Amino acid sequence: MRNWKITFYKNYFQDFFDTQTPKVRDKIIWTFDLIEELHRVPQTYLKHIENTHGLYEIRVQHGSDIFRIFCFFDNGNLIVLANGFQKKSQKTPFKEIQFALKIKREYENEK
Repeated sequence: MRNWKITFYKNYFQDFFDTQTPKVRDKIIWTFDLIEELHRVPQTYLKHIENTHGLYEIRVQHGSDIFRIFCFFDNGNLIVLANGFQKKSQKTPFKEIQFALKIKREYENEK
């Protein structure tokens, strides 16, 4: 039985996904499958972003490349994907977090 269901909201994530190499896309899909199958997802793959109200990041690593995909929960078991980016520094860029929060507000306002 699946515990989580990942869904897309508009084209925010899809636009990011489409620019990735086939191997990176495969790793992202593998990570999504893992998250959907596990009851408790390790922070290695899904982590709450501090000082945000309900914003999480899906963490994908392919070789030395690190990718983050912001998401949030709806109805307890639905994970809604927001934006994604390639991480190039230790700290997650503030503008990426702000963009993800904007997408989350937009999603909530349309419900």
